[in-house]
Amino acid sequence: MITSVSNPQIKNLIQLQNKSKARQEQRAFVAEGIKMFEESKEGGYLIKAYMGETLYQQWEKERPDLLEGYPYEVVSDAVFKVVADTLTPQGIICLVKKPAYKLDALLNNPKAKVLLLEDIRDPGNLGTMVRTAEGAGFTGIILTKSSVDMYNPKVIRSTMGAIYRMPFLYAEDFQETLKLLQENGITIYAAHLDGAEYYDKVSYAGKCAIMIGNEANGISPEAAGISDQCIKIPMEGSVESLNAAIAASVLMYEVYRQKRLND
Repeated sequence: MITSVSNPQIKNLIQLQNKSKARQEQRAFVAEGIKMFEESKEGGYLIKAYMGETLYQQWEKERPDLLEGYPYEVVSDAVFKVVADTLTPQGIICLVKKPAYKLDALLNNPKAKVLLLEDIRDPGNLGTMVRTAEGAGFTGIILTKSSVDMYNPKVIRSTMGAIYRMPFLYAEDFQETLKLLQENGITIYAAHLDGAEYYDKVSYAGKCAIMIGNEANGISPEAAGISDQCIKIPMEGSVESLNAAIAASVLMYEVYRQKRLND
């Protein structure tokens, strides 16, 4: 049993939680909770599990099969509380390898429905959008390099496991990537306050992408200029705009609604 926060494995877990650079160098990240443990096993991404002493004793009696065939360490409850990133930890933390995705796979999907994210900074927003993208049947996500790290612990928690199933990548050059999408027959619709058309008056048939901009500043003029059409969500009252994750959800589910009608 690991009983010291000075243990090299514990120090590495803390570093992976706090530093994006460490996650990039090791091509690994930390996921917390029973659901994330089960999802990482199913996806083949689990490297090692770290269990608090109390949960381990419970599973040893009630669910010994859950750990069969997977490397794990038992950690004292006191040390686990130091490592855990949540206020009420469930007793298990996973070291997980990063999945790898390629742009060609997103471009060549004949049913491509892509979410484009420019400079999204809030971890909760990003995690919610990843989860919603899976629910709405989107096939991938492309982000600017300045967006929040997908493997930030808060993002991971907000995805509720969708992180293991939703293909995504960070574009080296976002504007050039937008043009590449268009060259491959993907129509880009940008959510913009000055959009010429309401989102529910547009047809999203065929390969398409929805673009969402930064929480404070929206989509940049350059990205909006490349898009095929700027669309907007109607508003009443004094509200000028919606939260980025909510706006993305509204638009993605309209795409999904139309897809269901046409299938």
